[in-house]
Amino acid sequence: MSVNPILDAFGEIAREKSIGREELIEMIEAGLVAAARKKYGQGCEVDVEIDPLGGKIDIGVGREVVEEVVDPAAEISPEEARELDSELELGDIHWIQVPFADFGRNAIQAAKQVVIQRIREAERDKIRAEYSGKIGELLSGSIQQVERGNYVIFLNKQTEAILPMKETNRKDYFKQGDPMRAVLIDIRETTKGPQLILSRTNEAFLKALFQIEVPEIYQGIIEIKGVVREAGSRSKIAVASNDEHIDPVGACVGLKGSRVQAVVNELGGERIDVIPYSGDPQEFVRSALNPAKLYRTSIDRDENTVT
Repeated sequence: MSVNPILDAFGEIAREKSIGREELIEMIEAGLVAAARKKYGQGCEVDVEIDPLGGKIDIGVGREVVEEVVDPAAEISPEEARELDSELELGDIHWIQVPFADFGRNAIQAAKQVVIQRIREAERDKIRAEYSGKIGELLSGSIQQVERGNYVIFLNKQTEAILPMKETNRKDYFKQGDPMRAVLIDIRETTKGPQLILSRTNEAFLKALFQIEVPEIYQGIIEIKGVVREAGSRSKIAVASNDEHIDPVGACVGLKGSRVQAVVNELGGERIDVIPYSGDPQEFVRSALNPAKLYRTSIDRDENTVT
């Protein structure tokens, strides 16, 4: 059995999954160790060395020299060992070189399964590492398919995310292939690995959209103090400026309402009120409830509530 086609086949799998050469070699070695133990016994010592450039694989299977043999697959008696090599002593390992061709298709299949499993684990670790710090961030992708009202999103060629139906507003409608933006709200561990959960109803989605449309928010000049949403219906966002020369509400609304309108369009026409934040609870409540007129307010500072 030629070695090069085997390495090429594993290499093709690795390229599809964006696995590096060194990592691939480690995976193949682990796979061949598993294959050797399946053929020669689980307890035996296995040493695998791969020369990817020369297309050569050296496999050694070893048994330890022991006084009393309990596991013949892993151990060998001193008498038998000395017949094979007169210099072997107790505690030494007797090695034999195993031709790669002796493995057969079943063993190669076992090695392939180990490699595929290791690739899956590497993919899962990569997803965790890449997205664990992105909770609350805006992500872009395309609709791969729709399952019972839930959207399966391709964030890139290899990473999938789920936009559950309950995390969409009533005005959202997407079909397969459509571009889509949503905010990452959770990474759930499943039997198939980490699952990215997206949302278009979460308050963080509104914050992220304003951060894109209003450079002053991204730069830290304007700060979002609070957001409340009735997704698909109405939202209120309270903003404050760290620069007395910049009007936070005007900056968020934009010239002729251009900035806030871009957010409204993304949300399917959801009404958005941008209000100035105030440290005075009465003034802040008055702004938040505008255009309603307040006749009387009662503040409970211990409970942090206003009636």
